[in-house]
Amino acid sequence: HGIHISDIKKLQSAGFYTIDSVAYTPRKALVAIKGLSEAKIDKIINQVHTMINIGFTTALDIQARRNELIYITTGSTDLDRLLRGGIETGSITELFGEFRCGKTQLCHTLAVTCQLSSERGGAEGKCLYIDSEGTFRPDRILSIAARYGLDNETCLNNIAYARAHNTDHQTALLMQAAAMMSETRFAIMIVDSAISLYRTDFIGRGELSARQMHLARFLRNLQRLADEFGVAVVLTNQVMATVDGGASMFNADPKKPTGGHIMAHACCTRLQLKKSRGENRICKIYDSPSLPESETTFSIGEEGIKDAED
Repeated sequence: HGIHISDIKKLQSAGFYTIDSVAYTPRKALVAIKGLSEAKIDKIINQVHTMINIGFTTALDIQARRNELIYITTGSTDLDRLLRGGIETGSITELFGEFRCGKTQLCHTLAVTCQLSSERGGAEGKCLYIDSEGTFRPDRILSIAARYGLDNETCLNNIAYARAHNTDHQTALLMQAAAMMSETRFAIMIVDSAISLYRTDFIGRGELSARQMHLARFLRNLQRLADEFGVAVVLTNQVMATVDGGASMFNADPKKPTGGHIMAHACCTRLQLKKSRGENRICKIYDSPSLPESETTFSIGEEGIKDAED
């Protein structure tokens, strides 16, 4: 299309692998790429705008596009019913709650169910797993794979795993993720947990503004991957206790998700997980543009997430 191959390579080395990624990026960020002049950038932008429509469209088109969305089963029919089919692809779903309430177990189950055929509630794609807490366990994947009758080796091979060591590394991994997604079909991207490294890399009120800006960029990049490749993005978040005595007297649950407003606005669907009796857990829809506020119970077993036990 009149763009030189060396310029395309420069775009790729800066993390731009699709036409959409160039279209979604502000001109300022593109000009910052080494080796590309402003005139070249303008030519590339104009070329991209002739190839895809990023203007207005009708609500009917959006409705048709949403009807084609794939939902990934959670392993529990009650939880799928609550989410009207499962985890939605093309948007960010946040799971938050205390320790031991099933966040990581749900992530492990989704890493397997995304590989199932669409008739069985899967998305027939691979899983990309970024782990910042060191809680990923392949043996859990194997016991969940056995439940669905999947081949052990194939199932593990279909999960691309990376351990994030600091916030800059966590963001850099998204660039690698874009490169991998442009080559193979991925169905889901899991970040467990999105916030834990931010709570240690940025300390105190003095660094709060820098932390939130860094987190906002990370979440924006995640959203871009969801838009560009249509993957489901699932991230886990921790909770913090509100210690101001007065407020917690009237608030039944003094624990709030961390990440503040930046996190709240970036996530499309927010699910709150709570402990219940025994192995049972409660999932509540905390915020969603399309789902009503309601809750259901599910259970954690050897074979992953399943329906609640009485």
